[in-house]
Amino acid sequence: MARTFSEQGVGLVMPMIGYFSTVVFCLLLHFLGTFSLLMVLMAKLNPLVFIRKMRSAHIFAFSTASSNATIPVNLQVVEKRLGVNNAIAAFTIPLGATINMDGTAIMQGVATVFIANVYAIDLSLSQYVTVIGMATLTSIGTAGVPGVGLVMLAMVLNQVGLPVEGIGLIMGVDRILDMLRTVVNITGDALVTCIIARGENAFDEKVFNDPEAGVITEIELPHKKTQP
Repeated sequence: MARTFSEQGVGLVMPMIGYFSTVVFCLLLHFLGTFSLLMVLMAKLNPLVFIRKMRSAHIFAFSTASSNATIPVNLQVVEKRLGVNNAIAAFTIPLGATINMDGTAIMQGVATVFIANVYAIDLSLSQYVTVIGMATLTSIGTAGVPGVGLVMLAMVLNQVGLPVEGIGLIMGVDRILDMLRTVVNITGDALVTCIIARGENAFDEKVFNDPEAGVITEIELPHKKTQP
């Protein structure tokens, strides 16, 4: 990172802020726009209730930045809080944590264009199409652990002839973006699970509409036997 910034100069700070803001904006647009639209049109459910009930999974995903680590929490939320049958959730949630990485695909697309602009390399229309295709494919093959998105980004950069060293430009802010895109990734898993469950009649709408469903209000601890 020090070598990259020494070569590019301090003036790179402002474009870096622009990159960070663009990724966050795209993630929010996808999270609030695309997910809400799919929830209303395909699942016929209230997106506000869905987002509110996903809160515990969002917090866990944000803190760990790992889709795989969030599987147990996401699975519990989908079953107990949203009302999806275990037969559906137990299949779609682990599968989605492996191949459904839309947040990672968004980051890789924006990062590729940002690095091309920094190095003053013009991308053709065919290269933009390649970036879209490669970002989608590499996101499917990305492991659900922190930081792997940058490794897969190298494949996208190689496909369009961009210097892999450009990854050093975004490495400093990627941890926060990794936490945000993990939230988007696991939300997409839960959304698709709800859509499939509705189509398979394996969804309990009463549980979904109950604000107290699945909430742990008391933790029972085993009582210790007192010695006489």
